[in-house]
Amino acid sequence: MKIEVYNEWDHVNKAEASGDGQVVLTWDGEYRKGDMIEFSGLEPESYYVVKVDAAIDPALVLIKKENVIFTVPFYEKKTSYNPLAFFGNRHYISIREAFDYEVSAYRNLALNPFDQHEVSGVYPHASANVETRGEAVFAARNAIDGCIATLSHGEWPYESWGINRQDDAEFTLDFGCEVDFDQIVLYTRADFPHDNWWTEATFTFSDGSTEVVHMDKKVAEPHVFHIERKGITWLKLGKLIKADDPSPFPALTQIEVYGTC
Repeated sequence: MKIEVYNEWDHVNKAEASGDGQVVLTWDGEYRKGDMIEFSGLEPESYYVVKVDAAIDPALVLIKKENVIFTVPFYEKKTSYNPLAFFGNRHYISIREAFDYEVSAYRNLALNPFDQHEVSGVYPHASANVETRGEAVFAARNAIDGCIATLSHGEWPYESWGINRQDDAEFTLDFGCEVDFDQIVLYTRADFPHDNWWTEATFTFSDGSTEVVHMDKKVAEPHVFHIERKGITWLKLGKLIKADDPSPFPALTQIEVYGTC
């Protein structure tokens, strides 16, 4: 396996490291706009633990291709990340093969702080049919990055999935494989009175089944639903019913899905 850091304009390497089973790359210098972090020599359909920056939590992910490119975010695209991420003159990146016990453990199957808006082939992956004004702080990927700060909106750590006031907004979580789960947790954004909230939503699963859930309380705490399914490859969250409140701005801070692969 190999990790390389280079700029898309000239492809001149700033740093690289390679190894078998695990690679750690540390390098001195500043990221510039256009910089890429490439993970190559991967075994498709395998699980890896990736840490793309010292200020971002490691991600246990299923990777279905031989290489993955992570575009270092700048300007508006960086607003949904910790301000310390990709900042400064010394950087730490790592990737390793996941242990079997990590993959098979009962865990949050939705969690992926390594998820990218445009990149496919890395799972879990979040997407949506609408994201408020196309801004990074309202992208679908924010709902699986592990941040559960619900009391405000906008830049990190208050990033969320925003629906741009769209009544038919729908969020999709793709697991990339069959999973079994027994609990789904929703953290709805609670920046009251700026925010509205949903009183009802519908989960649709890859097996064709659906589940209607109710969130009658105006709270900042998580909504926990005991929903059991087996052999599910994706789920959708839609048919979102807003509360009778003057605010037009409900949003999803985080979704967690607990189960096993």
